[in-house]
Amino acid sequence: MMQSSTRVVRRLSHCHPQRLRLSSSSSSTVVRVFSSHIKGASQAGKGPIGQDGRHEIWREDIYDHDNEPKMETRVKRRDGSYATLEKLRGFLNYERNPEPYRKPLERILDWEELNPVEDHEYKHTDLEKKVQAARCMDCGTPFCQTHTGCPVNNLIPEWNNLVYHDQWREAIDRLHQTNNFPEFTGRVCPAPCEGSCVAGLIDSPVAIKHIEYSIVDEAWKNGWITPRIPQERTGMTVAVIGSGPSGLACADQLNQMGHKVTVYERADRIGGLLIYGIPNMKLEKETVQRRVDLLREEGIEFITNANIGINVDVNELLANNDALVLCMGSTKPRDLPVPGRDLKGIHFAMEFLTANQKRLLMTKEGTLESRWEKDNFITAEGKDVIVIGGGDTGTDCIGTSMRHRCKSVTNFELMPQPPMERAKDNPWPQWPRVFGVDYGHAEVQAVFGKDPRVYSVMTKEFIGDDKGQVKALVTQDVEITAKGPKAMEGSEREWPCDLVVLSMGFVSPESYVIEEIGVDTDQRNNVHAVYGDYRTNVEGVFAGGDCRRGQSLVVWAIHEGRGAAAACHKYLKDKRDSSFDSSNAMAGGAYHNLSSLSPRM
Repeated sequence: MMQSSTRVVRRLSHCHPQRLRLSSSSSSTVVRVFSSHIKGASQAGKGPIGQDGRHEIWREDIYDHDNEPKMETRVKRRDGSYATLEKLRGFLNYERNPEPYRKPLERILDWEELNPVEDHEYKHTDLEKKVQAARCMDCGTPFCQTHTGCPVNNLIPEWNNLVYHDQWREAIDRLHQTNNFPEFTGRVCPAPCEGSCVAGLIDSPVAIKHIEYSIVDEAWKNGWITPRIPQERTGMTVAVIGSGPSGLACADQLNQMGHKVTVYERADRIGGLLIYGIPNMKLEKETVQRRVDLLREEGIEFITNANIGINVDVNELLANNDALVLCMGSTKPRDLPVPGRDLKGIHFAMEFLTANQKRLLMTKEGTLESRWEKDNFITAEGKDVIVIGGGDTGTDCIGTSMRHRCKSVTNFELMPQPPMERAKDNPWPQWPRVFGVDYGHAEVQAVFGKDPRVYSVMTKEFIGDDKGQVKALVTQDVEITAKGPKAMEGSEREWPCDLVVLSMGFVSPESYVIEEIGVDTDQRNNVHAVYGDYRTNVEGVFAGGDCRRGQSLVVWAIHEGRGAAAACHKYLKDKRDSSFDSSNAMAGGAYHNLSSLSPRM
């Protein structure tokens, strides 16, 4: 008769036999389980992180007092001990371990997402996700969701706790309360929330970004994200110009408030920079289209190839809608006016990225031969590429060049190399301005053996060949002074290049739409609308996103879109109330034409 305390080995078919270690004694037999996959993560084999890049675990079959088998899982802690997963001291017991990207030499061979797909050897298990959620401490003031962290004020500690308790459906509901599109921010956001995480004050921050996209991916996989069709309509109409993250967020909010929303996009597809500005390896376009399809099912109308002031009369828009919201983005790029700028082979980043993304989409749809504008395609294949300007867009240009099979790629940055740790003038919870390696830099390092970045340089001139094609450029080293960057005499260097990509940011929205509508601009030529109010000087016209704020992050665009929607809704409510009161007064107290005055507002 087996005693109630006896522990027996359970056969685990998913583990390779060599990954099982057995230890026996007169009273028990236990199994220590290791995954059969090895990621080669930077922490692999150190501390609690195993060779597979996940926290090591110890599993045992235990017979309880009713002689029923029960699987007990213990997770390795920093002190080397194994214990049941717990959250009270999780930030002390477990290591930060975000899900890694696919290996550079694997991912540069395709245009698929950097993140590992389901069943990929690098994909974190549900248990590892819970371990990471357990690191979220019960801090008194969660700076991650304040103005120093997440712009949309995501309820991060709450959905971390729900993940820890395996309440994934409740977690997506909590996430959607503040973020319309977590599948976008979970992939492309640089995670300012992690920079202000309280755990990061003395240790590594919680892997918030990884947990966020794990929640939304789980929700889509299980069919928990479904159309929310408003039950009542206000009878009022709103036109939203621009279908980037701010425009989509604004349209989503206004639609759920009961208004009829139409989104106008000048490109041939809905999504703005989500479609053409962010390359496929960072954000799969089917992910964007899935959300757009959902918004369309919920009642939002989308009109493409609608260029306001060019083929769409703005006066008709103003006359046919109760309100207009500008979410056009900041699309005017910063130029580099130096000698030789007019040579062939020098392009803005968005020209390069957009042409590439269009080709990818048409290839996938089988329409490349009939629709491809070959003359507008910009290839880096076999070329010496120089990307001028850093940031996310610069990295995207590097990654795109690598997938084109460029001969070499170099990245110029005007500022000095950031420090490895926070400087004294960059304290927590500010965003840490420290040296980092993004996906594009890692890919260049893996292929060419060195980081592509060259710091503290500025371009002095471009040199062309006898056909007007750029063949080189000249730089000067710079030093940062109180008056700004200063070129150092005698530091000129010549760099061979066949393709130059200008990735120096954006200065403002394009002026023709602003002039056509007649809205005021600020000193930076952005649409003038006070933050929190979002109203322009034109009656019934609001502005949000990069066209009001200036170039920024996707998560800030979502925040601005939501804010502009709230301000627009208040305006429409006041307008309806005023109309309702006027109708009542004209009728001497009787309500006329009630069918046009919805009680919802």
